[in-house]
Amino acid sequence: MSAPLLYQQDGPVVTLTLNRPETRNSISEDDMIDAIVSAVERINCDLSVSAVILTGAGSAFSSGGNVKHMRDRAGMFAGSPAEIRNGYRFGIQRIPLAVYHIEAPAIAAVNGPAFGAGCDLAMMCDIRIASEQAVFAESFVKLGIIPGDGGAWFLPQVAGLSRACEMAFTGDPVDAQTALAWGVVSRVTPPEQLLEEANKLAGRIAANPPQALRMAKKLIREGQHQRLESLLEMSAALQAICHGTQDHQEAVAAMLEKRAPHFTGR
Repeated sequence: MSAPLLYQQDGPVVTLTLNRPETRNSISEDDMIDAIVSAVERINCDLSVSAVILTGAGSAFSSGGNVKHMRDRAGMFAGSPAEIRNGYRFGIQRIPLAVYHIEAPAIAAVNGPAFGAGCDLAMMCDIRIASEQAVFAESFVKLGIIPGDGGAWFLPQVAGLSRACEMAFTGDPVDAQTALAWGVVSRVTPPEQLLEEANKLAGRIAANPPQALRMAKKLIREGQHQRLESLLEMSAALQAICHGTQDHQEAVAAMLEKRAPHFTGR
């Protein structure tokens, strides 16, 4: 069987491709969960990575949980309520804990349907761009369940409380243009241009100093739940580190000398 997740690096940009098209890239199986967590650990340890693209193989971005396994009460859906609880905690819930903490900026290139946990996976990224064929659905209620993977935390932060409630309470799909109007995605592209546009955006991000990128992302994440005074204190500390880097000196010199900078991650 092929690898559940493809890891491809082109310069400072890593592309992660969910590679289970036969299950529409479901993400509830142990091998997929392990692969995503391992990929994040690899990225976080590698300062040469300045941007990450997450997409899906085949026609879907991700169908979320494996519905056949739900029917058969197999895998993480097997056992008593206590066992199922642990199946979530030590299974699929490892994904939001990993993806949310990718240190490099992460772009979800949503190539097709993103349902249930697949929708939530897109929301875990920093930026979302969508193919015209993308569809988003917080569809748990249609299966008589709730967002078990953190969607109730991620979706309101991206779509706003009212839109998130509408999506979660109806389970209805939202097409790419509606997602754009709601601010869920940054842009919509023709299907054949999706990865090209994602790579252009990733390139614009990765043109900047990698340590500053990771610190800026850290501040934005922390700002979602910290008091202003606490965030300012953290900003001052991280800013002092940035001022001491060679990349800061290079950026200032390049701007004054009106030339392109060359960053080394130091």
